[in-house]
Amino acid sequence: METWIKRIYEEERKKRKGIPLEVKKIGTNYYLYKSTTVWDKTQKKRKKVSVYLAKITKQGTVEKTKRVSPVRSIFEYGNARLLITLAQEIYLWLKDNFPDDCNEILAMSIVKLIQHSPLKSIKSRWEKLYLSNEFDAALSPNTISEKLRRIGSDWASQKRFFEQLLIGSKILLFDMSSIFSYSENLQLAEKGHNTDHLYLKQINFVLFFSQDKRIPVYMKPIPGSVRDVKSLKAAINEVSLKDSTLVLDRGFASYSLADLFAEKRLKFVLPLRRNFKIIDYDLPLTKSFVYGKRGINWGKKKVEGKILYLFEDVKLRAEEETTFITLVAEGKRKRRDLSKEKKKLGKIAILSNIDDDGERVYLIYKQREEVETAFDTMKNEMENDKTYLSDDDAVRGYFFISFISLYLYYCLLEVLRKNGLTGKISVNDLLFELSKVYLIQHKDGQQRLSEIPKKAEELGRLFNSDLFPKALRS
Repeated sequence: METWIKRIYEEERKKRKGIPLEVKKIGTNYYLYKSTTVWDKTQKKRKKVSVYLAKITKQGTVEKTKRVSPVRSIFEYGNARLLITLAQEIYLWLKDNFPDDCNEILAMSIVKLIQHSPLKSIKSRWEKLYLSNEFDAALSPNTISEKLRRIGSDWASQKRFFEQLLIGSKILLFDMSSIFSYSENLQLAEKGHNTDHLYLKQINFVLFFSQDKRIPVYMKPIPGSVRDVKSLKAAINEVSLKDSTLVLDRGFASYSLADLFAEKRLKFVLPLRRNFKIIDYDLPLTKSFVYGKRGINWGKKKVEGKILYLFEDVKLRAEEETTFITLVAEGKRKRRDLSKEKKKLGKIAILSNIDDDGERVYLIYKQREEVETAFDTMKNEMENDKTYLSDDDAVRGYFFISFISLYLYYCLLEVLRKNGLTGKISVNDLLFELSKVYLIQHKDGQQRLSEIPKKAEELGRLFNSDLFPKALRS
């Protein structure tokens, strides 16, 4: 018996005075049992009887969940039914990689998408969903803490899961963001630079978003002091991205990255800061196209085996020149500086190893807005739980739960997009409308759906014609 198990066993003996205890190893896990003997009248001899008490972990014991008879008889149906339908493929992958925790991972992710609930409130919110009757998940606060630490400590399984999602992705949007943390116990929380220009403790996280599949496919928290280019190099070396095109942000602008991309056989689209020396602002812009009702002029040239694209947004140029003239009038800039800056106004320079039509390269670059939206969605939700995360493994586990929640969010968003509804209804609105459809359990054992509002019926048809089965309708 390992030393840490002996220690916990002795602690439990002291706490459970007079109760005969036994440790059993089942698979790779250890469990605590009450072990006694009783007289068997039939066989006329004593036999051993064991009663399960708790699971043993390095943090202590996790008590057996006490099941009580349910008193609830009405459950939210439409929202949970839709999400579990969309999650069928990734549930199989979760089951392969996290066989002991897959139900809890999916349950926590679904709850957090339906309502931004703090982790301590997830169990009560889960029990309001019909899914809780069909999907066994242990979600007490203590159990969640243990699950997060276990999921977070198993990066190998997370990585395998991400690699399954990455299959088939040709265009990958990459970015890094951060959340602030005031915890003294987190090694991941370090002071670093961020978009808010605050030098505070933070946890950085990197994200790959598949543009062709329109879903997030990889996410990992990293120490807050790790800068953009270093985080990109680490991510590229960790997962297989062969033959993919990486679309980056200006913050990653580094000409030296081109060698790494060549080594990994990666295509890239890298916007440059306006002060990069390789940018030729005198490059003739002889071609044009229209993007979002804005006129775009463009040209390209070869630079040391790469292609430098230069785009001029005509409307942006006018806006920036107007802003500059306003600053001159306010005495904040000099008129003589305008002639120096004028050739840069409205210009976007992109370095790439793709020699293609400028309009296509520009469209790939503009798709970066997807990953920025994903970050906003993630960060808004994470604000609820920063104080709940007490150690690095729990942080890693929590980020994985948040990733699954984000994946489901984009599955919903894609259906809304395909039906031209993104300007009319949000993902949150969709889930709210579907939450109005309840499943009612009657005393005779029959189950029936409540009245289905017209809007919920229409939205349900977008996803699944059988979302509200006729057999369950009143």
